[in-house]
Amino acid sequence: MSDMESDLKRGMVAWCRRQGIPLVGVADATRWHTPPFVPWMPEDFFPQSIFPGTESVVVIGLPVHLPVIETTPSIFYHEHYNTLNRLLDQFTYQIAERFNQAGYPSVSLPRDGYGSIEVLRESPVAFFSHRHAAFLAGLGTFGLNNMVLTQGYGPRVRFSSVFTTARLPPDPLMKIDLCTRCHRCVEMCPARALPEDPYPLGITRKEACTEYSAALFRRHASPCGVCIKVCPVGEDRQHFDRTDPGIYSRQYPDPALARAWAHVRRYGLKGAGKEV
Repeated sequence: MSDMESDLKRGMVAWCRRQGIPLVGVADATRWHTPPFVPWMPEDFFPQSIFPGTESVVVIGLPVHLPVIETTPSIFYHEHYNTLNRLLDQFTYQIAERFNQAGYPSVSLPRDGYGSIEVLRESPVAFFSHRHAAFLAGLGTFGLNNMVLTQGYGPRVRFSSVFTTARLPPDPLMKIDLCTRCHRCVEMCPARALPEDPYPLGITRKEACTEYSAALFRRHASPCGVCIKVCPVGEDRQHFDRTDPGIYSRQYPDPALARAWAHVRRYGLKGAGKEV
């Protein structure tokens, strides 16, 4: 890689910081060809198969605010999720265009690549995995919930990616395993979709997760998010004074929290106030 490409990365990271993007990582596109664990994805899902000539994958992450997802299923989390998606699309487009203007052909990826819940029910796989890209860019490690856990926010992060022909300096993979194996995500999954074995050996029942998501979608209450709400990992728990994730498994948590969650869930959704 050239000095220009190193400067390009420094400028991109500085721009991300100015935009308030807390998580930024870069993966060499060849990392997909050397699986860090098995089973691994088919080659059709590699960056160079989707955008030939890709040398680097830039991954950015925006945090899901913990007090919002605590209300799930709710219009609060539903709209918060949509806001993050719009921001991710906007930011990755701008990053790709910065690279294009610098002379390096680049494209941004949509934050979701499956079309709709109905399409996902037929084929529960997107054309590119931002989670695996985040892992290969050194932003986190996989947890039992099949999500990437980060030090700052646990699994409460939305990721998106940029493919570029620039050979940017890659970031190292995270060496520590952040998952505590507490099994809260497994035990509290409303769809009973998560296996007890750690990823990737455990096989997530994607069809069960998708069916539950479809039911939420009909109420305008998707996505679910329970498995990322209850995860004890993340510095955001200290920030929001939620150091005890056991509050989600109690019938009656802190009265103020219970009152706040109940209030939010009564509004904005089809059948609001009823159990899903």
